[in-house]
Amino acid sequence: MEFLVLEGPEQTSAYWAVTLPEQARDAFPWPRLPLAPVLVVVYADAGRYLDRYSEPDKASTELGGSDEDWPIPYWFIDAAFSAMALQLLAVDEGLGCCFFGLFGHERDISRRFDVPGGQRAIGAVAIGYPAPDDQRPSTSAERGRRDLGEVLHRGHWGIPDVRLPEAGR
Repeated sequence: MEFLVLEGPEQTSAYWAVTLPEQARDAFPWPRLPLAPVLVVVYADAGRYLDRYSEPDKASTELGGSDEDWPIPYWFIDAAFSAMALQLLAVDEGLGCCFFGLFGHERDISRRFDVPGGQRAIGAVAIGYPAPDDQRPSTSAERGRRDLGEVLHRGHWGIPDVRLPEAGR
């Protein structure tokens, strides 16, 4: 994975100029998001994985030929984990953060910031200090979470089981 770190108003405003034109900002549901002092665009790089898995100690996996050789493209998984780790680190430091997608702006961002070919943006993390009065949740939060019994399957994918594992097991 790779990270494009944009710091300060000059760099972050260049990002927002590409992804959220001025005329769309009045209707944007998170008006303070473009004020975040740091944006980190997280990239996945299939080429690095293909190169690594072409090396002698990994060649027997037969995953170095093409991204189509991978049943699950781990470059996206690792990039997503790194975005999660970045957010956990930000929270540990007392900062606020928000992960969001580029939603059709990946090519424009790549051109604007000279991102080399082969890189795929999985999303961006805005980092800053949260405003105490800015607690509006996403409308998706109104849907609620699925019951634990719908997502937890013990030993088989059958009858739901809502028991939580006991500590120490």
